[in-house]
Amino acid sequence: MDAGIHRGYNRNFPPAIATMKELLSFLKRYARPYKTQIVLSVVFNFLTAFFTLFSFAFIIPILQMLFGLNTEQYFYMEVGSASLKDVAVNNFYYYMSEMIANHGPSFTLAMLGVILVVTCLAKVMTAYLSEYFTIPMQNGVVRDIRRQMYDKIVSLPIGFFTSERKGDIMARLSGDVQEVQNSVMASLFSLVKYPIMIIACLGMMLVVSWRLTIFVFIMLPIVGGVMGAVGKKLKAKSLESQNKWGDILSNAEETIGGLRVVKAFNAEDKMSARFNRQTQDFYRINNAVGRRMALAHPMSEFLGTTAIAIILWFGGSLILSNHSDIDAASFIYYMVMFYSLINPAKDLSKTSYTVRKGLAAKERIDKILEAVNPITDPDKPEEVDNNPAKSSVELRGVTFAYDDGHPVLKDINLEVKPGQTVAIVGQSGSGKSTLVDLIPRFWDVSEGEVLVDGKNVKELRVHDLRGLMGNVNQEAILFNDTIFNNIAFGVKNATREQVEAAAKVANAHEFIMETENGYDTEIGDRGCKLSGGQRQRISIARAILKDPAILILDEATSALDTESERLVQEALDSLMKGRTTIVIAHRLSTIINADKICVLHDGEIVETGTHDQLLAQGGIYKHLVDMQQV
Repeated sequence: MDAGIHRGYNRNFPPAIATMKELLSFLKRYARPYKTQIVLSVVFNFLTAFFTLFSFAFIIPILQMLFGLNTEQYFYMEVGSASLKDVAVNNFYYYMSEMIANHGPSFTLAMLGVILVVTCLAKVMTAYLSEYFTIPMQNGVVRDIRRQMYDKIVSLPIGFFTSERKGDIMARLSGDVQEVQNSVMASLFSLVKYPIMIIACLGMMLVVSWRLTIFVFIMLPIVGGVMGAVGKKLKAKSLESQNKWGDILSNAEETIGGLRVVKAFNAEDKMSARFNRQTQDFYRINNAVGRRMALAHPMSEFLGTTAIAIILWFGGSLILSNHSDIDAASFIYYMVMFYSLINPAKDLSKTSYTVRKGLAAKERIDKILEAVNPITDPDKPEEVDNNPAKSSVELRGVTFAYDDGHPVLKDINLEVKPGQTVAIVGQSGSGKSTLVDLIPRFWDVSEGEVLVDGKNVKELRVHDLRGLMGNVNQEAILFNDTIFNNIAFGVKNATREQVEAAAKVANAHEFIMETENGYDTEIGDRGCKLSGGQRQRISIARAILKDPAILILDEATSALDTESERLVQEALDSLMKGRTTIVIAHRLSTIINADKICVLHDGEIVETGTHDQLLAQGGIYKHLVDMQQV
């Protein structure tokens, strides 16, 4: 939900109502699988309220017995001879008077005490059970949000992450979800319990004295208005705090990732100063949030005490002037009910502040969950065949631009026949990587079409399309796992024999066996325990195991030394045999034997031919070759 909608809420509704609307929308979205737990929690909360009122009701006869306030003589009444309330009260006093007559006041007082203890036990047990059934829902909703966020993150297109910072996304997945758990879900039990208790207490107060209760109804909106004014800006401040925390994590992630550059340029002080500014802003914002939240309890305490004092004065004045419809013992019970209402009301006001803070974190979560993925499957997808003999690739009149609208590729026409190797060369920034990213639909074309096996890629399932392809990039992207799991990544139920066979083809088996635990060796974050050549050969082994029909090599050897390049190139030659291959290369010596070489310049294919043909043309390609020879 964007800021404009929130501003609309604030214009049209009081803050508490707007917050409740957002909360109900949140629960409707996430709490449906937990209907049973919600119903049981509500039932036990009602029972808790009932036993609370029932146990406190015994205060009246106890006080009357202690102070001798009730001297009336009671007779048994048949049900239906008067109102249900009058019959119940009369018969209770009748049995109590009989007990006094037969066993004495002391015994009767003891029995009242036992009943009070039993009802209190029932109250605390139902209170426990209400929370017992709420806890799985609280933790389950948070678990579901984390799962949805992770699933959404891995499903979103690469373009989404070009405008988002990794640190900020991590802050949303960790800190913001935790804030929802600490604020919204942890307060959910209170939001179920306290309104029930408030309604029950108000109902009993109406039964005991409707005049005093009308006076309370007049006073409570005034108290609520004051409390609402205090919490009005809490959500905005909380949202600012969460955004600042995302900035801090992004900065930390960039610093750790670029620590070598930071040290090389003596920029430690500069980075520390930036981090200190961000943490100081975070400190200032959190002070404002914390102080506003801290104000909730003392203010509610003061307003609650003021309300009690006013009720004591008003009710006491009515009793002293003999204009009240209740006696002193009932008035004390009424005050107990009112005090029982004040505590939930105070906690509810504090909870509403906490919920607003959590809803601010939810907004940041929704930015990911509600992000639209433009890369979608068609309604009636066509089937594809993972067969290198059929897998051709063709780009027809392809033009592509990023969000800024500036075209990166212009009217690209390129055909790669099954089993062919086509190389794409050109200066940095000419659009080579963008071009190959259009084939597996990491991006969608702005104009034209991309075809695989003669079928538009938009007419194929994304999963099926990418299943045809194997990628080996300039930077070997590995995971903090074993060598076996990195090679078997993306291939279900791969056997040890299959993994070893792929590693042997990739010239990786020998160095793998020299590691501490062989294929079970942990390689560290992004494969940091391996050299560049070793990481690249693991990446090639992963592609070999997948056995793709179409192979995309994006400068797979450009970052390697001569010896590593030789081993990797041998592995690549084995991988490319019989496959439709598109190669992006800076080292032109690696693509001399390509079936076709395309020269990309400023987003356009300006030269096409074999190595010898392009040299004979004496154009851009010959210039690039001459520069590398020099």
